[in-house]
Amino acid sequence: MFRSPLRPAALLRPLITRTYWRRWSYLVTGGALLMPYWFLGIGITPALRLEGAAVNLVLILIVLPLIGTFVTGLVPAVRLLEGAGTKELLGGPIAALPVGAARTWENRIRACAWFMLHLHAGVVISGLSLAVPPFAVVLVLAPMVSWEDRLTAPYGLPAGWDWIMPFCGVAMLAAVLALIGVTGALLSRLAPRLLGPSAAERLEELEARAVRLAERNRLARELHDSVGHALSVVTLQAGAAGRVLDSDPEFAREALGAIEESARSALEDLDHVLGLLREDASSRTAPQPTLKDLDRLLEQTRIAGVDLDAAVGAELEQLPAAVSREAYRIVQEGLTNALRHAGKVPVRLRIGVRGDRLEVEMSNPLAGARPAGHHGGGRGLGGVRERVTVLGGAMDAGPGADGDWRLEVALPLRAFHGEAS
Repeated sequence: MFRSPLRPAALLRPLITRTYWRRWSYLVTGGALLMPYWFLGIGITPALRLEGAAVNLVLILIVLPLIGTFVTGLVPAVRLLEGAGTKELLGGPIAALPVGAARTWENRIRACAWFMLHLHAGVVISGLSLAVPPFAVVLVLAPMVSWEDRLTAPYGLPAGWDWIMPFCGVAMLAAVLALIGVTGALLSRLAPRLLGPSAAERLEELEARAVRLAERNRLARELHDSVGHALSVVTLQAGAAGRVLDSDPEFAREALGAIEESARSALEDLDHVLGLLREDASSRTAPQPTLKDLDRLLEQTRIAGVDLDAAVGAELEQLPAAVSREAYRIVQEGLTNALRHAGKVPVRLRIGVRGDRLEVEMSNPLAGARPAGHHGGGRGLGGVRERVTVLGGAMDAGPGADGDWRLEVALPLRAFHGEAS
């Protein structure tokens, strides 16, 4: 397969893009920033009293600007300012990377290297951008204007060679345009290495991202366990109240009161989680339900029509706070799963301390009909397993030998010894 030759339009297409001229403006800005260092060199060099015009010129144009830009690049804010400029004008991979003030010497040295490269590459592009276009125009117009010998004589060109000057002018202009594009592209590729995050910053960002992800997962579990349970209970309570509204108004009134309490509790939990998402400081200190609130949870479940056989150990009042909070959510999720997947079937709950572990055992028959409109989300047991794993416990869930669904959880207490509930 033969490739079609490059068309002039394809070669000129980069010149009409915003990226090309934004990069050119970034380079020209660097050239402008170098001017004060040249002025500083012009002021300092006479005081040094060095012999030789060439030595003084090198000192003014190269040595002193290099020293000055290096010292300036050590300022922490330079990295921040250069990062903003590269993101806005240079573009490329650096646009997606965080660039802050230099807090370590490694970042300062890299920022110095970038600042020096930016300013010195910029002054070359600035000089060519100012000098070449007018000279190229002169060369292009050379055959049409009578220059006599003022243009050709200094360069030793023989008479009659004026026809080649337009081609030279166009070639010079094309070379400068190409140099601008190549320099901008090279700086765009180098920017992540010199201005981008260091290895330590990348590790810090990964750790922060892992913390945020863990927090999001925790909030998702909180919403799933609290609000999901409340909605399941409210659905069954509303159905039970509707069926006995005429025959047993007292029970219906009790069920409606339980619905109100469940909804209020769900709203409190939802407000707490939303406060955490908004980083509301008052929500971070809001109390979370623990096993001390287990009686209310069990009563709400019974009002929903569930035959609940619960045996709760008296020593639960003295459990560590972390274990008590997670155990409450585990019991809540177990009851929610029973309501969602089996309906109003008898549920057996045993929770108490045995040795240095808190043990939770729940079971219910699998033969009950599913509630109408059931949609299994499949996240409940996963959330329970995450809570158990965080606390270093053990979990077993699945059908038992007797045909019942069983959930068994053991949470260690030794690791949390001395923590108040």
